[in-house]
Amino acid sequence: MNEKTLRALIEAGAVKKIRIIGDGSLFHVEADTPGSTVTATTVAGGIKTWSTLDACAKWVRALGIGAAQIDIARWTPEQRGMRI
Repeated sequence: MNEKTLRALIEAGAVKKIRIIGDGSLFHVEADTPGSTVTATTVAGGIKTWSTLDACAKWVRALGIGAAQIDIARWTPEQRGMRI
């Protein structure tokens, strides 16, 4: 789900919870809606990722969300990311 659609759902009150997920060396965002869990995507359709937690948290805050759960079970900060 791209940023524009996610922002509209947040404004409508349809997003119940936001999670910041650390996976490998990157972070991405998942949002719980009444019917499903969606992952934030780019306009092109790929998963939107950040290389730092603070950049990801700033993006979530800019959406108007004041609280988010952070899942770092699979986060390995020393792992080098691969860009393909």
